[in-house]
Amino acid sequence: METIGLIGVGLLGSAMADRLTAAGYTVMGYDIVPERQRGAKSSQQVADACRTIFLSLPTSDVVRQVISQIQIKRGTVVIDTTTGEPNEMAEMGIKLAAQGVEYLDATVLGSSRVVRNGGASVMAGGKREVFDAALPLFATFANHTFYIGSYGAGARMKLVANLALGLNRAVLAEALGFAEACEISPVLALEVLKSGAAYSRVMDDKGEKMLHHDFTPEARLSQHLKDVRLILAMAAEKHAKTPLSEVHRRLLEQLEAAGYGNVDNSAIIMAYERR
Repeated sequence: METIGLIGVGLLGSAMADRLTAAGYTVMGYDIVPERQRGAKSSQQVADACRTIFLSLPTSDVVRQVISQIQIKRGTVVIDTTTGEPNEMAEMGIKLAAQGVEYLDATVLGSSRVVRNGGASVMAGGKREVFDAALPLFATFANHTFYIGSYGAGARMKLVANLALGLNRAVLAEALGFAEACEISPVLALEVLKSGAAYSRVMDDKGEKMLHHDFTPEARLSQHLKDVRLILAMAAEKHAKTPLSEVHRRLLEQLEAAGYGNVDNSAIIMAYERR
């Protein structure tokens, strides 16, 4: 099997790398944190050795910086899993295509834990034939894959998905806080919520973490705040109404200011703590 390149070996990147490795691929990964590196000391070393390169970086600004600093050979496929600004990612696809490099904005729905368990969803923008060729790679860590459209479409769909996902977390946190204020055990309240029409998968993924204040990061709160800001910027551009996301942004900003930025996004529960 071919060697797959990876630039950005953080929570999501390391989970993808482990799944690719388990499927028989060799992964060469570079990260600015030396302890995370997997056989590569620079992004250029990855670009020199690999014809397929995954990017898993904090923002599309960082993606642009990385791409501008390395030489990528013609015929290389760049699969960008970064949750970034859709217009910037579309521009990146057009720019790379002019250099003979294929590009997919293949955004990933699911925390690092979900990816590590092979249960993520991939939403991709770019050329359909490039997406189809990448399906075996996506299948190593995702059980659902969606071709959304041209460059930037995957990034736009990721913002749609993250809007719903983030608000589901906030709703669960508010409900658990409300239960406690009503002198109902939050543990019991979570059990009741899971049993009926109010259920969401967020209750399985984040409910216990909220109850026990286990904020070991699977996806960081500050990273989701970045996503909410992208959502609101895109909403302004498209004249979409997003009042709930405006409230969500303020809650996340308050928590980030209180020191919760680098912990798991289940720490949204702290916005409703009475103690």
